[in-house]
Amino acid sequence: MTNSSLKDLVLAGLSGLMLTASFSPIDLNWIAWISLIPLLISLEDKSPLVALKLGLFTGLFHYLTLIYWIVVVLSHYGNINFILSLVVMFLLSLYLSLYIAFFSLILVRVKKNRLSSFWGASIWVALEYARAHVMTGFPWCLLGYSQYLRLPLIQVSDIAGVYGISFIIVLVNFVIYHIVSIAFKKKALGRNIVYDLRVRDYEHNVHSLRVIMIEIILTSFLIGFTLLYGYHNLKEKADINSKAKVLRAVIVQGNIDQSLKWNQDFQEKTLAIYKKLSKKFSDFKPQIIIWPETAVPFFFQDRSYLSKEVFKAAKITNSNILFGSPAYLKDKGKIFYHNRAYIISENRVFDYYDKVHLVPFGEYVPLKKYLPFVHRLVPAAGDFSPGKKVKPINAPDSQIGVLICFEAIFPDISRKHADQGAELLVNITNDAWFGHTSAPYQHLSMAVFRCVENALPMARAANTGISAFILANGKIVNKSGLYVRDALKQEIKLKQNKTFYSQFGDIFAIVIIIIVIIRFFWILIIKRR
Repeated sequence: MTNSSLKDLVLAGLSGLMLTASFSPIDLNWIAWISLIPLLISLEDKSPLVALKLGLFTGLFHYLTLIYWIVVVLSHYGNINFILSLVVMFLLSLYLSLYIAFFSLILVRVKKNRLSSFWGASIWVALEYARAHVMTGFPWCLLGYSQYLRLPLIQVSDIAGVYGISFIIVLVNFVIYHIVSIAFKKKALGRNIVYDLRVRDYEHNVHSLRVIMIEIILTSFLIGFTLLYGYHNLKEKADINSKAKVLRAVIVQGNIDQSLKWNQDFQEKTLAIYKKLSKKFSDFKPQIIIWPETAVPFFFQDRSYLSKEVFKAAKITNSNILFGSPAYLKDKGKIFYHNRAYIISENRVFDYYDKVHLVPFGEYVPLKKYLPFVHRLVPAAGDFSPGKKVKPINAPDSQIGVLICFEAIFPDISRKHADQGAELLVNITNDAWFGHTSAPYQHLSMAVFRCVENALPMARAANTGISAFILANGKIVNKSGLYVRDALKQEIKLKQNKTFYSQFGDIFAIVIIIIVIIRFFWILIIKRR
């Protein structure tokens, strides 16, 4: 290996580590704005094959340090051999790294066809959108999510979604890279370094000083517009909230150990814990109390003595309770299991919602017919079936869009709830699978965007944390610790909102993809000519 190739690998690996550092819980979100520059430097004058390898190297450094928690899920809770768990994590990281590898490959292939900063950012967004949808999708920690704490910046998500933030971040990375590149090239010329063909090409290509100035102006205008829109939106949402109706809500975090959760001997103890915590804020007179995903670890629909205890909890708290429980449906001799959320009063079930987007290998096994040796990680009644459709549940005081577990990382589910009249988003989840890793923090950070995109508040109840209340502008106003037994209270301002995003979805990303495809065809036509 030459010194030059070693330097390129170091730069590519550095980009990967910088990308990871920009996400929660490290939260060095500023570093995202320069995280791709080392990779872009390493790609200079590289062949497509070398670029592919460097991109893959960046991806591996990024994803192996970002989703290392997969090993905890598989080995500790899934009882899978530790070495095999490492292999699975590596294979998933390798798959995710392919998107950065293709990004790098495309960059060097089209660089001679006037690669602009806007073109580079468009390619990144198109690949992010693909990652979010291919093979059921895994949009975990898209680049835009790194900015969840920068409220003025992310308000534009109610137009462009998280992809709009990713676009701006990558755009800034390219502009800074081009500025630095020109500065170094000009400095080299000033020192009478040989004026070779590469420098002359550089002087005549799209990254000339004139074009860079145009890109700086346009990028500055875009960022300025985004921030002005963000500050205006924050004020506007505050004004709307002052006129909205109020819902008094309590979140209960039971902190039930995963090893005990499905133990039948521990079911009564589980309910006792939730009942006790639910009474913590009785003086607050909550209208709704929210328990996490599968907080009721038995078939509530069977109306057993345990089910009566849940109704009793609603009676003694004088409140409606929203909670998760497994459910089943018998149809034509077959049994279909669902991951369900109910909302009840002391004597009736108002409505329920069945989880639509299931976790592969967690709640069902894809291609089970061909993978009979693969088992699910969730020790519940059986393989779950998806719910029929996304719909808000009808509560006495509100319309609630329920997101079960990692449905919160899929923007379209929240959007459909909002478009159908939801006034509040509720995310019930069991993040105990993640252990003491970065995953619970990352899961929460992504939920923030669902609020901003649809201008709706969220109550997030997690078994072991992190539970939280999030305002419609994305501000986390109340949250629990991790692995503690706790209850949170909050007065939530409710108002039906239909943002541009909740009505039209990821139209920004789709337009970007169309532009990328047209550009590719245009490049092919030019090459043939």
